[in-house]
Amino acid sequence: MMALVLTGALGALGVAVAAAMWWRRRAVGVQAELQAMRRRAVQAEQAAVAAQGRLHDVIEGAPAAVFVLEPSGAVALANAAASAILTGRHGDALVLEAVRGLCGELQRGGVEQATRALDLAGPPRRSVALTARRLPEGEVLVITDDITERRRIDDVRRDFVANISHELKTPIGAMALLAETMTDEDDPQLLARLSQRLHREAMRVSSTIDDLLLLSRIETDEQPRREPVRLDEVVAHVVERSQPAAALRDIEVRTELVEPPVELLGDRRQLESAVYNLLDNAVKYSDEGSEVVVRTTRNERTVGIEVADRGIGIPAKDLERVFERFYRVDRARSRSTGGTGLGLAIVRHVAYNHEGTVRVASREGEGSTFRLELPDGLPAPAGSPVTDEGITAS
Repeated sequence: MMALVLTGALGALGVAVAAAMWWRRRAVGVQAELQAMRRRAVQAEQAAVAAQGRLHDVIEGAPAAVFVLEPSGAVALANAAASAILTGRHGDALVLEAVRGLCGELQRGGVEQATRALDLAGPPRRSVALTARRLPEGEVLVITDDITERRRIDDVRRDFVANISHELKTPIGAMALLAETMTDEDDPQLLARLSQRLHREAMRVSSTIDDLLLLSRIETDEQPRREPVRLDEVVAHVVERSQPAAALRDIEVRTELVEPPVELLGDRRQLESAVYNLLDNAVKYSDEGSEVVVRTTRNERTVGIEVADRGIGIPAKDLERVFERFYRVDRARSRSTGGTGLGLAIVRHVAYNHEGTVRVASREGEGSTFRLELPDGLPAPAGSPVTDEGITAS
């Protein structure tokens, strides 16, 4: 009997020990799972913090101004660009007023999104596009984007299409009319005059197309072939090419060239096109019997070409736009002098392709001076820097 009791007790003890061991293993497993869950939670939190940091960096580095406004209109969040608006003056105050106005519009109207465009007089002139969106918490997200350059490009493209249509349609219409007149005309002298006029209009169309092709080629060839070019040779060739037009208006073209001759690494054809267009403009817009001066200059690592005239000059309001395609300061005068309105655009792109600059200084009624300044691209000289000395006149 005693043996049976003992056997039963031992069996119960074995079951209890086995159960205890199972629960222990289960507790260890649960603890391991909890630790793994804690690790995953920490990793998820770290990933969320990293993602939040990346999002913060993206928002802070965004060129557009980003605002988050509370329902009351108070600014809850502003990135770096938006903070600059908050602390700015004048035009920025108008932007901030428009931001708050959009926020109020969403709150009052119950709409989810609203947009607005704002033009600021400057200086400098700016155009800003604002987009506001309601957030789930009742706050409003407003993004302001500076679209000044986009507007400028659109304006240039629109002006280009309008101007090229005008530049081609006018002479082509004249050619059609002249040709129609010639078909019913028997007078030899009148026919001769009509044919001369027809030839001039055809050359006008050809000149416009040639300048368009040249400008397109220069814009495409942003890294032109470089070779040593002497500017005195470029100037001499351009002056000789411009002499017939200058002689017709009794204009003296005088050169002032530094000695020894200035040299740079560049594309000779592009440089000649740029200098020719500067000189051609100077001759066209100078008074008859006046003088145009072409001079070369040299500094430590740059060379320059200046073309100065004593003509009609350029109004201050037009100075920023004279290098745009087809831009005309005086359309009536431009029609009488000829030209396509592409010359200064060609000069600007030649300067860009040679990593240089072109600037203009002008006063109405006193004339204009255009300066094309380019890096010489040559190895640095062993001696001291060379300055603008030794100018000779011819």
